[in-house]
Amino acid sequence: MSTSEKSGYHHGDLRAALLSAAMEMLEGGEPFSLRAVARRAGVSPTAPYRHFKDRDTLESALAVEGFRDLLADLGDGRDLPASISDLAEFAVAYVAFALRRPALFRVMFGKPCDDADDARVKAAGDLHELLADALDRVTPEADTSALASAGWGLAHGLACLHLDGKLRAASDEDVADQVRSAFLAITSISP
Repeated sequence: MSTSEKSGYHHGDLRAALLSAAMEMLEGGEPFSLRAVARRAGVSPTAPYRHFKDRDTLESALAVEGFRDLLADLGDGRDLPASISDLAEFAVAYVAFALRRPALFRVMFGKPCDDADDARVKAAGDLHELLADALDRVTPEADTSALASAGWGLAHGLACLHLDGKLRAASDEDVADQVRSAFLAITSISP
């Protein structure tokens, strides 16, 4: 019996198996190394090096998956926002993602994007582009790139404040109400 048959690894997509194992470990709060991920995936200790030169490149690949998952959550059957209230729902979805997947969220934003890591830079850029497109639809006369950064900063700040226990809420709906209120308060200020 081959090693892959003993371990259960036999589907032929090593990279996906390694990412899945790493994601399980990350979200389960387990420390991981390439060797530990290989063990979890049921492959040889050197197998991860076929796809990831080190732990940082594996974490970067996890971050890319996280950005894709976050974009899916923001899309989640919604049309692009047509109002400020709709934009507030983007912020709610962003914070909900962070609270549901805190370890992944911290990996996504814990390190600067390396311009040499095209996939991570593109994934983060796709998020910014979605926000800019949404803002352009709601406020076509504004500098949507600057507003996208500001809106992202607000949602990200609220997510971090909740994750770090600086803002408290009794339920997910209370968190959503806090995020909506903050977003609508900031957008109602006129010069």
